[in-house]
Amino acid sequence: MAARLACRLVLVAAALCAGAATAQVQEYPTRTIRVVVPFSPGGAVDGPMRLIAQELGKRLGQAVVVENKPGAGATIGTDAVAKAAPDGYTLLLASQTNAISATLYSKLPFEPMDDFTPITLIGREPGVVVVNPSLPVTTLSQFIAYVKERPGKVDYASSGNGSGQHLFAALLASKTGMKMNHVPYRGSGQATTDLLSGVVAMAIPGTAGMVGHIKAGKLRALAVTGARRSPQLPNVPTVMESGVPDYEAYVWMGLLAPKGTPPPIIDRLNRELVAVLGENEVKHYMATAGIEIVGSTPAEFGTFFRAEKDLWAKVIRDTGARID
Repeated sequence: MAARLACRLVLVAAALCAGAATAQVQEYPTRTIRVVVPFSPGGAVDGPMRLIAQELGKRLGQAVVVENKPGAGATIGTDAVAKAAPDGYTLLLASQTNAISATLYSKLPFEPMDDFTPITLIGREPGVVVVNPSLPVTTLSQFIAYVKERPGKVDYASSGNGSGQHLFAALLASKTGMKMNHVPYRGSGQATTDLLSGVVAMAIPGTAGMVGHIKAGKLRALAVTGARRSPQLPNVPTVMESGVPDYEAYVWMGLLAPKGTPPPIIDRLNRELVAVLGENEVKHYMATAGIEIVGSTPAEFGTFFRAEKDLWAKVIRDTGARID
């Protein structure tokens, strides 16, 4: 009798817990949602995410705030989200850096793919090969020749070891036989500052943050890394047009949640995010920044993420890039 009573009490407790969990999911969200951006403020994905967070908060009826946690090739912010409660209140703005780090680092405190649940691929943009105007080059082919005449003497900047900027440039150097020095920074802000002042010669950041500097003549654009020319820089050829075959790379952004986040919460976030991406203000911002809106399903984003991981794993093997 006592055993039966104990069993019934356990079942009742389990049912109550399940009911409470269901109620929490149905009421979601009831407090502020935090989106961790694992890069410094002002980067290629930071600005778009701030607008999207603002509009998403309006649709959800709760504030959605952006918190920057830069450092270590985006691994510091990513690790914080991997260890967060899977309740939909802590999300990660992921990028190609997350796909790269899966292979680039020999040891990570988290699993880059298995510790997260995809929500949506927000959008993508090409990178742009930019140089300080003091360099006596106006085309990518001229830059390649310039570097080859000075092996090991030309510096290129990136937003950090293992970042997309790092691998975009490493891939370009590998395909063209250039020998350059990699100068990693803690985020795009300082890297851009030093590029503008001529401390470093070249970088391949996302187009969004560079258009203003290019149009103002503060930086010189040599090529874009997409398959097609950017609408924002129609006179700038692609890397492939400039004589480097099979070179294509994009800065992309998408949202991930910690593994174990309830599917109804993932579905709610996906629906609202796709709706936000269809709003005129967001569409205008993204178009002006040269970002192609995607708005995928969670499953589509998962497939895309795995394909990116495989792509950059090959680049890492071919270039010998590694961070321990």
